[in-house]
Amino acid sequence: MTDGHAPGAPGGPGNAHRALRDLVMAATVRIHRAGPGYALDEPGTFLGSGFFIAPNWVLTCAHVVRSGEGNEVRVVYERGPGRGTSAVTGEVATVLPDRAGLPARGTWPSPDLALVRLREPVDHDCAYVTERPAAYYEEGVVLYSGWSVVGGELRRLSGTCTVQGTLGGWSDDEQIRLGGDVLPPGVSGGPVVDPVRGEVVGVLKSRTDRGLGGTCTGVEQLRSLPVPAEETAAEHDDPYHAVFHAHDRYHRDRQRHPDTDRSTWADVQNQLGARPGRALSPEERTQLLGRLADLPPPASTRALLGLLESLLGDQAAIPHPAPRGWRDGLGALYESSRQDAALDLVLDYAMRAMSAERPFVTPGTRAAERALWEWVRQTAEGRPGPAYRRRLGQQWIERLQLAPRGPSAAEAEAAHGTTHGAGRAPRLFVLLELEQLGWEPGRCDWHVSVGRPTGEVVRLRDGERTPLEELLAVLAPALTEAFRQCDEPGRPADLQVALPHLLLGLDVDTWQFGPDEVPLGAHRPVVVRCADREQLPEPADAAARAGKALPADEERHEREARWRWIHEHGAQAEVLDCEDGLRVPVPVAESLRGLPHKTVPVLCRYGDHRFEDDPVALVRIVHGGYGVALWRRWRGQSEAVCGEFHRRAGDTVAGAGGADRLPELVHALRAGLREGRPETYWAHGIALFYDDPRRPLPGTGDLLEAP
Repeated sequence: MTDGHAPGAPGGPGNAHRALRDLVMAATVRIHRAGPGYALDEPGTFLGSGFFIAPNWVLTCAHVVRSGEGNEVRVVYERGPGRGTSAVTGEVATVLPDRAGLPARGTWPSPDLALVRLREPVDHDCAYVTERPAAYYEEGVVLYSGWSVVGGELRRLSGTCTVQGTLGGWSDDEQIRLGGDVLPPGVSGGPVVDPVRGEVVGVLKSRTDRGLGGTCTGVEQLRSLPVPAEETAAEHDDPYHAVFHAHDRYHRDRQRHPDTDRSTWADVQNQLGARPGRALSPEERTQLLGRLADLPPPASTRALLGLLESLLGDQAAIPHPAPRGWRDGLGALYESSRQDAALDLVLDYAMRAMSAERPFVTPGTRAAERALWEWVRQTAEGRPGPAYRRRLGQQWIERLQLAPRGPSAAEAEAAHGTTHGAGRAPRLFVLLELEQLGWEPGRCDWHVSVGRPTGEVVRLRDGERTPLEELLAVLAPALTEAFRQCDEPGRPADLQVALPHLLLGLDVDTWQFGPDEVPLGAHRPVVVRCADREQLPEPADAAARAGKALPADEERHEREARWRWIHEHGAQAEVLDCEDGLRVPVPVAESLRGLPHKTVPVLCRYGDHRFEDDPVALVRIVHGGYGVALWRRWRGQSEAVCGEFHRRAGDTVAGAGGADRLPELVHALRAGLREGRPETYWAHGIALFYDDPRRPLPGTGDLLEAP
């Protein structure tokens, strides 16, 4: 597969090709039948191979997943070198072509592709998928990876094949013919990689009955996925855009992430000497695609084709299937431009994407446009010439005068069914208070109360000296009774959990009263409050002590002012403990008090005890005068990519309109996680601190009513 390069084989620059092979195999998975009682290494349940194409999405062959039973499969993957295998249930989200009546076994017609959506979020590596059609590649060598049964055991393997042309014509039936190696049973669904450019170009489809080789399907055939019949109101309404936007953001964020010594796909592509379209380095291409993926997708394929035609004129050669997303349009520039996508053409394309018609906008659309402009500005410095740079600057100034075009964020949310009204009328709520015993830190006293809309509470039940590990079982009857008193049909009451600062990470929202019960946080809004605000310790480090806490009345005034602002004027998220994937200390309370009143603090790495102690971070936020904050419980994956959490948390806070909607929005995210909706996976482990300063907890100045 040459495209201006000499045909390459993995025997070229050895280190780079070995690193490429490692990346390919790390993303390769095997597919098994779903069902209880199956061992992970059982060859009898093995169906075929696949690979992670985006976080929580697997690409494989339709005939592989349809060889099982029902609409579920088990995806077996390796969590990292030497860390063993894990399994997760996946749902067959879509197959191409959609042949519901086709027999489960037998030859599946082209393109024979399937997307599997994981039922729960997991951390894993993703392959890099080309943005250009495989049909343009000439003869060369490709690398493949997959799983097979060898000597009665499941073994992962890789190899090389030669490209021997195509089978079929300019249609969905076209396949790439491969030869030069025996493809063993089970590798169908595995990735096919161009070793010159270091990117996945196809999916293994079949092997020959006699002799060497087989066929593969170009990944561009995913463009033929059905277009939603109704207008899209959010990115995840269209699986094609959901997958490839997540793919491009993953690789952009992975490239930024410094918390690992492992090479990224762009690192390896750079070692291979690949030049995407000759105009960009692999790092520049990765950053550009990631920024384009932060924008809403093109309004339609026709709109994207019009944009390309306006840039290319009679040079435009539209591939088949036609480009559908921003990354596809960039790939089309490579093939259509006589200069092989000269830099000015790429930059012009990015500027057109900034000002294109939007099918919808999100709270982060404006920021995404600014980030893309910064990439254009920095990339253009010193290369296309001063006159060209002045023209780009003028275009950006003109863009600043326009608002993003398309439905508003509120309209988009409402159309998707995630909006719960512009604020909520006060209702009954349940209050759970835990008091940690200083002389017995492993035990708690507790109180369960029913709260009235005015903030007054009626105590229902109390308990003493309950071990932490027994809390759920002991509290279940009292909480069940409280919920019965407060819930309305279709409207479960909020649960407010007042915790001492050392227990603010307690995952009450995941509690289940029975094995088949819905977790509390997926069934009702669950928020956290600070039970010992008046007894918070002074910061232990000198830097924090330099900014002394305000007097109680001043701190209360500051909290109330911040609370009013974010409820009346809207809010903006501020990630405090993470910069481009690197853990940073939370600023001291004095610095936090200097942030704008619209700020909602966000912690990306709460629970990552390799660095600053978590209670210190939360104490600073409380001392800083904040009554609302978001965090996610860190799961200990040192190489987890967190850019999606930053982006989505920012959109959620900004899109809420007022902070009073955050409890319902977080509840909707937890419900989405429970239902296995990938667009919510970024919020795994999310917690909401929502501590109304106007309604103090019992024992802090107000009086309890008689039971």
